[in-house]
Amino acid sequence: MRRTYLFFLLTMISTLAFSQSPIKVACVGNSITQGPGRDNPDSWPLQMQAILGDAYEVGNFGVSGRTLLRKGDYPYWNEPQFQQVKDFGADILVIMLGTNDSKPQNWQYASEFRQDYLDMIAEFKKTMPADGKVYVVMPVPVTRENFGITPVVMNNEQRMMIIDIALDSGSELIDLYTPFMGHEDLLPDGVHPNTEGLAIMAKVVARAIRL
Repeated sequence: MRRTYLFFLLTMISTLAFSQSPIKVACVGNSITQGPGRDNPDSWPLQMQAILGDAYEVGNFGVSGRTLLRKGDYPYWNEPQFQQVKDFGADILVIMLGTNDSKPQNWQYASEFRQDYLDMIAEFKKTMPADGKVYVVMPVPVTRENFGITPVVMNNEQRMMIIDIALDSGSELIDLYTPFMGHEDLLPDGVHPNTEGLAIMAKVVARAIRL
């Protein structure tokens, strides 16, 4: 009788463990997040999916060329992925925007960057559980001007702002700037990480999520 009860109990525990929904992770960003393609296994969100395993469901919501600024040339706010993130119902939000905001036509609105960032976080948090977590990512460095993206803005002004935004929003900060310092070889065009660089990003973000 005792053996039958123990077997029943173990079966119930096993069933509950396997029926538990995966933890949803939404990755919001620009071309660095989109990578070679949102469904491409080389993109850092999908490399992170492989690291985290089946207990997590990672969604790549990166859109190339998009800005955090509402008044930017191509605001993320206006993309279908903005609503898709809300519909995804993430438990964890990882947001890395700002690189395209450093372009002169966008950074003329630098005074609005902080509030727009806080507003975007607040919008996404409305669709997250009360105990959901938000990670604000300090982007990889820009090693030379390309595509209109400006190293001085990215590596100095904006980096300091992002630290403050993470604190002010009650979010966790993930530093992807430091792992790439002195490794220009990982950023062939000065902006976008190569496959090795994307793998480093995946490992750093996955480690932060697991803590």
